[in-house]
Amino acid sequence: MPTPRRRLQADGALRRAFAAIRAEHELPAEFTAAQRSAAAAAARAPRVRDHADLTDVPFVTVDPPGAMDLDQAMHLARTPSGYRVRYAIADVAAFVAPGGELDRAAHERVLTVYCPDLRVPLHPPELSEGAASLLPGEVRPALVWDLLLDHDGEVTRTDVVRALVRSRARLAYPDLQRAVDVGEDTPLAALLPEIGALRATLERARGGVSLARPEQEVREVPGGGFELEFRGALPVEDHNAQISLMTGMAAARLMLDAGVGVLRTLPVATTDDVTRLRRQALALGVAWPRGWSYGQVLAGVDASRPADAAFLAAATSLFRGAAWAPFEGAPPQNPVHGAIAAPYAHVTAPLRRLVDRYGLEIAVAAAAGREPPAWVLERLDGLGEVMAAGARRANAVDRACTDAVEAAVLAGHVGEVFAGVALDARTVQITDPAVVARTVDDDLPAGRAVRVRLEAADLAARTVTLRRVRHGRRAPSGAADGAS
Repeated sequence: MPTPRRRLQADGALRRAFAAIRAEHELPAEFTAAQRSAAAAAARAPRVRDHADLTDVPFVTVDPPGAMDLDQAMHLARTPSGYRVRYAIADVAAFVAPGGELDRAAHERVLTVYCPDLRVPLHPPELSEGAASLLPGEVRPALVWDLLLDHDGEVTRTDVVRALVRSRARLAYPDLQRAVDVGEDTPLAALLPEIGALRATLERARGGVSLARPEQEVREVPGGGFELEFRGALPVEDHNAQISLMTGMAAARLMLDAGVGVLRTLPVATTDDVTRLRRQALALGVAWPRGWSYGQVLAGVDASRPADAAFLAAATSLFRGAAWAPFEGAPPQNPVHGAIAAPYAHVTAPLRRLVDRYGLEIAVAAAAGREPPAWVLERLDGLGEVMAAGARRANAVDRACTDAVEAAVLAGHVGEVFAGVALDARTVQITDPAVVARTVDDDLPAGRAVRVRLEAADLAARTVTLRRVRHGRRAPSGAADGAS
């Protein structure tokens, strides 16, 4: 899908709107002096205990451009029976003492929240971008997953241990994608697409699904200003995600076998849900061959086609009700993540997500045949509610910031007509600028190209008012009538 961009120059009103959103949702943008002091002390003296020395393993990190909070590093190798994946995850527990200043701050924040103008981290930057981050050339404490795979990509053995590691390089997704495209002969460039493709095949075979829906993003650009865009994932991002998913599935299996853990769950789509989606596919003209699962259909759609874009939007109804489910003894009644089609746990992003620190402690204890630490068990029961509240706040902040940028970008174009795609009877997706918004209409033809007129854009209220144009001259594709 093309990604036209319309830039809004940075101005005080928009930045004040972002600050107001953070205040409205009680999102702490700054750490206290006590928290920063505790982070500096922890950075100087991490609690390194019984860590194996794996600094000879040439781990590499792969992240978005400019990222400094590096949770994961990997090393891939071919074996006579398949593959070996070693996945190092930042050992945040080596720096965050249970019940201390940093622990209390993490429970207040819950998640790293990304705003257009700044990042509100889970942990102080002394840790998240410094001593705990798997930065290249630095010896760091980590939890290292050691996964053996057969030739089909199935995991045949799982282990996880504490270790000291040293990443050799920090790669950005575009850099790695270029290396893959030119056939660079390195373990990561050669094996990540191979393993990722095998894992994706296994995902489809067990009934799992990933929505290939471009994400609406707001980003700050060098020199000032913000851009709205629809960004699709690079192939290497999908392959990298498969490594993380595989690790989360391995963690869930360790937890279930040990009888203690916290799973990331999602209700499986019901027959009625799938029947409703099948009817929407028929109405939109999206092919659904006989005998195919909804996952197989979704894997083949092309988000650049209007009907497929509307179908992907409709399919999100299948993936509601996600939760974090702690358990001790009997597992949750429904332990499966419906989109993954397997039990799954969050353990790969402890610098950015509170629950991962708990999940990692449970997994490493289970792998060694030990009980998890007492502080984990004491707080396990309420962890799901803490995570859910944090996720609701992060989502609300993200949506409000996007709404503010949409209103600001469109404010100078009231009266103009924009080309878009009707995602449902009330929602339109405009390509340029990259806006998804409700209209005053309730009869848009889902999956069809439409034109909408901007009737109002209010930054203070973070709202835009759009109305379908049913007559008049045709707007140029992907642009507004009269726009320069």
